[in-house]
Amino acid sequence: MRRSFDGLCGLIRSELRADPLSGSLFVFCNRRRTMVKLLYFEGDGLAIWMKRLERGRFILPQRAALDRRIDRRQPMLLLEGVTPKKVSKRYVYQI
Repeated sequence: MRRSFDGLCGLIRSELRADPLSGSLFVFCNRRRTMVKLLYFEGDGLAIWMKRLERGRFILPQRAALDRRIDRRQPMLLLEGVTPKKVSKRYVYQI
């Protein structure tokens, strides 16, 4: 968790084979799951957001272990400490 902008961008390019400037949100977590870093491109530069827990651990979504991808709702749930059993839409839009 010592890496900053350049180190995290290098990890994204080499390990994930992705472009850090693509607009995607990249989430990094340490082994003990007590710290998380989020890296994203805001249009004019990169931004890092970091959170360290004093007690407890972050619980990663089940899907993240399989293909290293999570949907757009899951980073907020991760940071808030919510572990939903089933996440579904409240409303179904019909045309």
